[in-house]
Amino acid sequence: MRALLLLTLPLFAVAQQPEPDVLVYGATSSGIAAAIQVARMGKSVIVLDPGTHLGGLTTGGLGWTDIGNKQVIGGIAREFYRRIKAKYDDASAWKWETRDHYLQTRHSENASGDDAMWTFEPKVAMAVYHEMLAPYKIPIVFHSRLDLAVGKGVIKQNGRITAIVLEDGKRYSAKMFIDATYEGDLMAKGGVSYTTGREANSTYGENYNGVEAEHRHAHQFPDGLHISPFIIPGDPKSGILPGIDPNGPGVRGAADKRIQTYCFRLCMTNAPENRLSVEKPAGYNARDHELLLRYAESGRYHPPASKWDPLPNAKTDTNNHGAVSTDYIGMNYDYPDGDYATRERIIKQHELYTRGYLWTLQNNPRVPAAIREWYHQWGFPKDEFLENNHFPTQLYIREARRMISDVVMTENHIIAREIANDSVGMGAYGMDSHNVQRYITAEGYVRNEGNIQVGGFAPYPISYRAIVPRRGEISNLFVPICLSASHIAYGSIRMEPVFMILGESAATAAVLAIEKNSSVQDVNYAELRKHLIEQHQILEAPAAVRAGTLDPKTLEGIVVDDEQATKTGTWQLSTAGRPYLGLGYLHDGDARDGKAGITFQAKLPLPGAYMVRVLYPLNANRASNTPVRISCEGKPIEARINQRKESAWIGPCKGANSLTVTITNQGTDGYVVVDGLQVKPVR
Repeated sequence: MRALLLLTLPLFAVAQQPEPDVLVYGATSSGIAAAIQVARMGKSVIVLDPGTHLGGLTTGGLGWTDIGNKQVIGGIAREFYRRIKAKYDDASAWKWETRDHYLQTRHSENASGDDAMWTFEPKVAMAVYHEMLAPYKIPIVFHSRLDLAVGKGVIKQNGRITAIVLEDGKRYSAKMFIDATYEGDLMAKGGVSYTTGREANSTYGENYNGVEAEHRHAHQFPDGLHISPFIIPGDPKSGILPGIDPNGPGVRGAADKRIQTYCFRLCMTNAPENRLSVEKPAGYNARDHELLLRYAESGRYHPPASKWDPLPNAKTDTNNHGAVSTDYIGMNYDYPDGDYATRERIIKQHELYTRGYLWTLQNNPRVPAAIREWYHQWGFPKDEFLENNHFPTQLYIREARRMISDVVMTENHIIAREIANDSVGMGAYGMDSHNVQRYITAEGYVRNEGNIQVGGFAPYPISYRAIVPRRGEISNLFVPICLSASHIAYGSIRMEPVFMILGESAATAAVLAIEKNSSVQDVNYAELRKHLIEQHQILEAPAAVRAGTLDPKTLEGIVVDDEQATKTGTWQLSTAGRPYLGLGYLHDGDARDGKAGITFQAKLPLPGAYMVRVLYPLNANRASNTPVRISCEGKPIEARINQRKESAWIGPCKGANSLTVTITNQGTDGYVVVDGLQVKPVR
């Protein structure tokens, strides 16, 4: 299935090279950025890749850039996206639609005059990478698979890697090594501490890491939709459909070894002249798609169930979305620590599933005609992935191994409870774990588990110590992709622009370590920081994106932020609406279940009568009947506030030392949103 990559621009073949200063293992986006940076700093570099594909996921189908806040993308990463824009500023780049049609009708990404463009075709990303690499004549050697046999692959002496050994027996030495693979094989074979799966919430004091079956999200079966997991609906004796765990979901908040699901980021088109039809794949198994068919027959399935994000030239980046989509849930557990044969089997299974998923939606008569008709407009582009029968070349390895280093990035770093003081780049995406399993409920229905989507926080710094091994393990290795992070924190960090940023930072530090003859753990951070800033890397969020523009000093009376309140149930942090206090505001996910509550204690400067106001940004999706209870002298005041309108004052309420205010989502009809509390005296 994996064809040899046919390069459209020349890379430079290598038979036997002298020892380079830096060896980059992995020709991913991170590996490319690292190699370019080493060359720009005047050192020699070689890139080895176990596969055949340049650019990883960036050229493998992910043309819709996920990042969260693009103001914190700098350095080589931003250069890449600026070059993308330059390509599309040329009218000749638009063959299947006009630039105006794309920007005005399908996607307005560049309408504001941004200096970069964040959506692109895979083939254009490939061309840009070739152009960026060409001036440096960096050797890139494909089919260079590290020997994964026990006791082989990595040669060390005195805590340093002296050479790596490939399956074919070739040996490569270097002063510094960068593991820029999605799998972290070099890191693992070198004996670096790592983990896979989910940590318990208690491990790092997190809220969203471990098993979480109650979290409401878009990738779940709709409320009230009961789909049987059994081969014969309702009959447990008939057996269980593929991919469903009869023993799930596990204890809430507990650790497990399950891996968030993989998929292919599909490049599709509805331009008839450039479209290839979706054929029924050899080995098609109807049972793999029985849940999809039952979902389609329910009347609750509406296209597009997948996320069909628009790319230039009438193409898409089609990603998973919904309860049954392109994610092949539960079928990747053996991938992170698997050998090459195991991984190739998993990749082939994912391709078969994905092709079968598309064919089923287009052709199976159990799918309603309107849905079949919608999907029939889409096919694979004739001008993409020519070397792989027009199918994406890179499986989306959302998560594999994760290093355990002296600093582990956690949820607490993401939401700014902790701040890394040795930044080598910024993360800015929401905490996003896709589902890890399908399980059977006590009532006998199928449910998904593991999808967590918590966003809205400010960009945050990523620690230098998270991309180097623990002191005492390996002194000349960097790990910019399989970095040190908890499962849920990695769900935010794992974005291609961030991998480019960390690859460049790792390369800069590698050169400094060579020049100072130091270990990676002893690189002088002040000097590294100086170089990164000179390279236009962004190490802190600009002031405009660090806070929500609502200054508590401009508000009369006492202001208490939601960070200072006591929460019960599930609350999610967001910054989608403005203005807000501090780092963001909280919402209940529109749960309407009475389980979410938040209590403020407002200390009063003097006894007396006070008015109370709940702070929140407006939106039409808010609850119109949010319950508020104020405990004060005498009878408590109970009210319901309309959060679709400007916040109203409640009271007066008499208090001596403090007032207690509680907001819940009991019986509500929309999102309950809480940013803070304002208390002012009655005058």
